[in-house]
Amino acid sequence: MHAKPALLALAAAAAAPLAANEVTVYRDRGFSGPAVAVSEANPDLRLAWPVNSIRVASGTWELCPERNFRGRCLTLSSSSPNLAMTHGWRGRLQSIRPVGDSGWGGWGQVPSDNRSMRGMMSEYFPQPASRGYRVEACPGGLASAACVQRSADSFCRSGGWNRSAFQRTETIRGRNYLADVLCTRS
Repeated sequence: MHAKPALLALAAAAAAPLAANEVTVYRDRGFSGPAVAVSEANPDLRLAWPVNSIRVASGTWELCPERNFRGRCLTLSSSSPNLAMTHGWRGRLQSIRPVGDSGWGGWGQVPSDNRSMRGMMSEYFPQPASRGYRVEACPGGLASAACVQRSADSFCRSGGWNRSAFQRTETIRGRNYLADVLCTRS
């Protein structure tokens, strides 16, 4: 029995080493199943299957569930054999693009140690996060001072604090994220 030429090409692409600043997305966990290599921004991947694992050769990549880099996007700079387990990713990947450094001062996915400074009566979060994602301030609405305060208070309460005593927002590509949040017990 002979394999179809398209399947052979797909298998060869999946097994080949990645080029610099390239990712390969896979339908199945563990870097298996159908795969697509991406080396530049693509606002509409048109994949007919969900993405469950990804190999990152280098760079930082934004994965979005909707076309044109919309929806609750995930930023990655390392490979993941199981996106659902390690990053809570569930669903289809519709757009992807390389982004600037998402290290400690970047946006999207936060460092694995979820850096904060905690005292007895307060905790400071430079980049508040929940489940590996930056916390959006006022999702889907205008980031007024009152709305940002409510978003920050909600974030603090989710961590066992009473309220936010200080908060700011960071606007990145038209999205407002909480920044510099000080959660307190009083």
